[in-house]
Amino acid sequence: MRYAVTLTKDGDAISVRVPDIPEALTYGQDRDDALARAADAIETAIMGYMAAREDIPAPKAKGRAYVALPALSAAKIELYSAMRAGGVGKAALARRLGVALPQVDRLLDLRHASRLDAIERAFAALGKSISIAVSDAA
Repeated sequence: MRYAVTLTKDGDAISVRVPDIPEALTYGQDRDDALARAADAIETAIMGYMAAREDIPAPKAKGRAYVALPALSAAKIELYSAMRAGGVGKAALARRLGVALPQVDRLLDLRHASRLDAIERAFAALGKSISIAVSDAA
């Protein structure tokens, strides 16, 4: 999951804007710092969408610079999206998995280091499966 970003020189800093997620704004002291902070800004904005029970914008914009979210975050975002598409709330998923609601909350928390097998079980409870693709680094 890669989002295009726009980098702009702003005094002594570099500001970062994410066209697909207008709420994700940040800055850095240099290009590398700005890009590192952008991933956190994107995740924070996405957590806001999740808390508000809104759809998460898919990465569509094109650009010269991109920020890739960590694989675990991408899996959690896809799980949330699959739940919304299937009309399955957190309580319903907890019942399907036979777990307490706080466990589903942690599965969707981008800051929690969930286990991949737990995420796979959640997808299976939705009639979905996940696959992993490996590509050369950019």
